[in-house]
Amino acid sequence: MISHEIQVRVRYSETDQMGVVYHGNYAPYFEMGRVEWLRNMGISYKWMEENGIMLPVVSLTMNYKKPARYDDLLTIRTILKSQTSVKIEFDYEIYNENEELLTTGYSMLVFVDMKTGKPTLPPEYVVALLHQ
Repeated sequence: MISHEIQVRVRYSETDQMGVVYHGNYAPYFEMGRVEWLRNMGISYKWMEENGIMLPVVSLTMNYKKPARYDDLLTIRTILKSQTSVKIEFDYEIYNENEELLTTGYSMLVFVDMKTGKPTLPPEYVVALLHQ
């Protein structure tokens, strides 16, 4: 499986009154990881949208193991799980500086034609990069 890692520092605005990352902020962390995973492969959301392709999330799950806290430096590992026809699936792992696993996640996205709003096969350019 192809994986990629990025690091982000937890900002104060991402925490709740208890000083831990609010659960709703994990979806943006996963998105940051996914966007950078794709960029690392030579694929940008901007390029896809300029070429009439959207990639909306159709399924998202998260499992919280331990809390992330304000000012923690998080490592977000994004792993390609599969890419078949119109779908692409990713797994996520978030670690703290002590390399403790804090959160896992999964997302499924679908390639969609922006003109029709219907699922479509990914561009050949994208398929070639994903299957190299």
